[in-house]
Amino acid sequence: MSLSKAVTFSAVLNVAFLLAFAFIAHRTNSLGSGLASNAMKPAAGLQKFAAKIANREPAALNYAAKHAPVKTHALLQAGKIATQLIKSGEYESIAHLANDVVCQRGRETGNKDLLESCNVEWYGPNRPKWLGPFTSPPAYLTGEFPGDYGWDHIGLAADPTTFQRYRETELIHARWAMAGALGCLVPELLSMYANVDYQHPEWFKAGSDIFTSKGVEYFGNPVVLNSQFPSIVNSKNAVTLVMTQVILMGGAEAYRVNGGPLGEKGADPLYPGGEFFDPLGFAEDPETAAELKVKEIKNGRLAMVAMLGYYVQAIVTGKGPVQNWVDHVSNPSVANGLTQGLATKFSLGH
Repeated sequence: MSLSKAVTFSAVLNVAFLLAFAFIAHRTNSLGSGLASNAMKPAAGLQKFAAKIANREPAALNYAAKHAPVKTHALLQAGKIATQLIKSGEYESIAHLANDVVCQRGRETGNKDLLESCNVEWYGPNRPKWLGPFTSPPAYLTGEFPGDYGWDHIGLAADPTTFQRYRETELIHARWAMAGALGCLVPELLSMYANVDYQHPEWFKAGSDIFTSKGVEYFGNPVVLNSQFPSIVNSKNAVTLVMTQVILMGGAEAYRVNGGPLGEKGADPLYPGGEFFDPLGFAEDPETAAELKVKEIKNGRLAMVAMLGYYVQAIVTGKGPVQNWVDHVSNPSVANGLTQGLATKFSLGH
């Protein structure tokens, strides 16, 4: 047999195998369509193609059995086993079985793309949606990225470039919000329960320490620059503090965006990892990393809402979040958002 004929025969035979598997899957609770749509993601027209020629099932099976009986038998057995597993309750659905198979293969081979199936709870078409089964997410929200609940009613993420920019902006804001939400609580907690002498433990008053005689303090202690540098470079100078933040924060951001000090190619600017951004190695395992990404964005979104609450509390009550919580617990009917926000600060005559 010539090379061209061999190639043609091989192509025809593989197409026959594909058709046979599609037919078998169609007759065994749509195994193939479940595997295809949830694990391997083939062309969108595969199911239509299989349905169109479903009436040729006997001929296709006979052709496959004649030219490759061993493989055909294996496909038939796989369909029967899949059906039995689902009927026995060991798997909830074809999608569950398919993802479990792909996940296990990913663990054996270390393939990152296959390992994503291990986190099907938060990724892919079966991920949780913001309105549950009533959600119809837009086509461009496929569940590929962490924190995708299928919500984008005004199409902010329709353009891929814009989507990438918004995704990065949200994640960076989320990280700063988590750090900020904790940072707003710590001085108040230390002042109230650990007797640390802060000039202004409330987070929104901390910046005013620049204008006091002591200047900015950290954990109740003056900054040592006062006694070692000229007066223009000290904790009482706003320019000094701003420049310090710009250098430290800007340096960290430049490191992240550019792939580290050596500018490594291919580094993910959102999740650079490595000894500086992941010193404890939490994300070394791809399956664990995928889960941690979801936890990070969910907690970050909550932290951004918390920071908004801190701002509103500061405007309405003039107190920090810890003191507001203490007041609320001691007298919930009086110290709450309704009475303090509407009946006092913003009522007529005030």
